[in-house]
Amino acid sequence: MRDRTGEGYTRRGPGAQDDLTPIEDGTEGVRPRARIDRRRLLKFAGASLALLVSPVGHAARSSLIAVRVWPSPEYTRITLEGAAQLRFSHMLVQDPDRLVVDLDGVELNSVLQSLPSKVLDSDPYIRLIRAGQNRPGVVRVVIELKSAINPQVFTLDPVGNYGHRLVLDLHPTEEHDPLLALIMKDSPMDAAMGDSGGNSNAVARSQPAEPAQRGGRRQEPAVNRLYTVALDAGHGGEDPGAIGRGGSYEKNVTLSIARRLKRKIDAQPGMRAVLTRDGDYFVPLHQRVARARRVRADLFVSIHADAFVRPEANGSSVYVLSERGASSSAARWLAQKENDADLVGGVNLARQDGHIARTLLDLSQTATINDSFKLGRAMLGELGTVNRLHKPEVEQAGFAVLRAPDIPSVLVETAFISNPQEERRLNDEAYQDKMATALMRGIKRYFQEHAPSAPTRVAQLD
Repeated sequence: MRDRTGEGYTRRGPGAQDDLTPIEDGTEGVRPRARIDRRRLLKFAGASLALLVSPVGHAARSSLIAVRVWPSPEYTRITLEGAAQLRFSHMLVQDPDRLVVDLDGVELNSVLQSLPSKVLDSDPYIRLIRAGQNRPGVVRVVIELKSAINPQVFTLDPVGNYGHRLVLDLHPTEEHDPLLALIMKDSPMDAAMGDSGGNSNAVARSQPAEPAQRGGRRQEPAVNRLYTVALDAGHGGEDPGAIGRGGSYEKNVTLSIARRLKRKIDAQPGMRAVLTRDGDYFVPLHQRVARARRVRADLFVSIHADAFVRPEANGSSVYVLSERGASSSAARWLAQKENDADLVGGVNLARQDGHIARTLLDLSQTATINDSFKLGRAMLGELGTVNRLHKPEVEQAGFAVLRAPDIPSVLVETAFISNPQEERRLNDEAYQDKMATALMRGIKRYFQEHAPSAPTRVAQLD
């Protein structure tokens, strides 16, 4: 239930009856006060009301209706949501590092006072948050930081179920490098320490590692082929995705299936998986593609749970990018809905990289789309052993998340979360595992039948 304290006023109006008041007017005696004209009374009441809400008078304060904190390894997002547009200013303060945000004309209510409880000890960037009345009409929010940050502060207009949002994105001063993180995670030392997230291969892109010295002899490391699959759990954070009738969030289902699929891929010889998100936080569509390219992924698989206005719609589907147009009106509608994720999740348009945008919008990638079709058919065939297929062929539409010009990419709609029966199955761990197994078999089959010509070179260190 959203707290809307402070949006209404209780006022006392003028009395319903006239009274008799002695008036000294230079005449003798006492006479009754003249009856006030109704039109004049209404004008007086209107002027009084205007004074109460006028910026010149005592301005009415607005209230925050929700606050949310979304931590992730790449950045932490804080969202302040109000019924009206929020007026603010912000500044960075050092020794210690703090981000200070002043909210003008905002009431210090229970929603704002709940901010400290929303910060996790494990948050990579926030130590604590506090909010208080700084001066009349201004509430100050102080975010104590664990390290220096590069803040991105911007507003979002109402969309979907959200009102006006003020977004505080706390980015590290040194950008997160997913390739370096992957190398460190896959290093022999991490494997020896029992890191279950990777294997014992150390990446050697384009060139083998330095040969080891053994008994005075130079020994070349054993070089194997390692295929990297980028797994994209749809939606996340501010963007819940589709919501089932039973209250299931698409973002939670997709992340659970993606994690299961990652474990299965990592268990295969010569294969590993990388998640574009590994928690409940929002990643813009173009960044999902960029992360896959930065780890030099051989495949990109975006996992979703479909929804439709009619609950009887059911089945699994696989989509690839279209150069010209959607293969059906349903595919076009779905692509538009998925592409709107950036509006719901909240993207700072000022930070969009024009070069990346031009690259992703370059649709002259016929060879990549052909390979995407091959991957899609392999996965669709395996999905048919677990669930009914919504359509028996791979469909096409202009999905923004599939616009990597050099990585075969598919979007998988595992089932309809808007269908009550399929929603129950999507929340069942055994069914999620079957779905992940089917997707893994499709990926493995693709590599067996259509191995990329230049997969990742990996040096096996003894």
